[in-house]
Amino acid sequence: MSDSLIIIPTYKEKENIQSIIEAIFALKKSFDILVIDDNSPDGTADIVKGLMHKFSDRLYILERTGKLGLGTAYIKGFKYALEHQYQFIFEMDADFSHNPNDLELLYNACAKEGNDMAVGSRYASGVNVVNWPMGRVLLSYFASLYVQVVTGMHIKDSTAGFICYRKKVLETINLDKVKFVGYAFQIEMKFTSWKFGFKIKEIPIIFTNRTLGESKMSTGILSEAVFGIIRMKLRSYFKSYKQEVNQTV
Repeated sequence: MSDSLIIIPTYKEKENIQSIIEAIFALKKSFDILVIDDNSPDGTADIVKGLMHKFSDRLYILERTGKLGLGTAYIKGFKYALEHQYQFIFEMDADFSHNPNDLELLYNACAKEGNDMAVGSRYASGVNVVNWPMGRVLLSYFASLYVQVVTGMHIKDSTAGFICYRKKVLETINLDKVKFVGYAFQIEMKFTSWKFGFKIKEIPIIFTNRTLGESKMSTGILSEAVFGIIRMKLRSYFKSYKQEVNQTV
C-alpha cells in the first residue's frame, strides 16, 4: 500500500481510463488509484475492473448509480482515503489534461517541503494552457481573478482540479458540510483550507485540453461558481475556522 491515493472521478472516459492508469503506475513513485465512476454507459467501470487483477492492491473502484456531481465524487473519495489512512490524497482528471509526470511535483511539495496543499496551477507563471479555445482560456483566467477579489484568497488558479492534500487538511474540514457539487467545489475546498490557515503552494503546470472523450463543462456549473462564491464568502463571516480534527469522518 502506498502512502498516496489518487482519486479519479469518471463519466464516459473509456478512451482515456486505461491509459491514465497505466501511465500513473509506470511512475517511479508509487501511487494507489481510486476510480469513482458515475454509472458510465460506455463501460468505463468495466475497463477499470478488468485492470484490477493486473494491479491488485493498487487499483480500486467505487461505482455510483448516476451523475451525482464532481464534488460528491471527491467527498466520497476523501472519506475512503481517510478510512484507509492515506497520508497524501490527490485530485486528478482522467483525460490527460493533468500530466501524470507532475504528480511527483505535487507530492514533493507536500511530503518534502512541508506544504499542506499543493495546487497544480495553470496561472502561477503566466497562462499555461494548451488547445483550449481563447474564449475558454479568458473565462477561466478571469474567473480565478474574480475569486481572488471576492474571497481575498491569493491563489491564482482557484478552479484547478489537480491537487495534493495532506491527510490533516481533509480531517479538519467537515466534508459533510461542503456545499458545492460542480466545479465551484474546487474553489470551496481551497477557500476553506486557506481559512483554516493551511499552507498552500501553487506548482506551475501545463494544462492540456483533452483530445479524447467529451468535456463535462456546462452553463449550470458556471452559474454555481459565479453566484455561489459570494454566498460562500458571506457564510464564512459566521463560521469559526479552528484546526480541530473532525472525528466524524
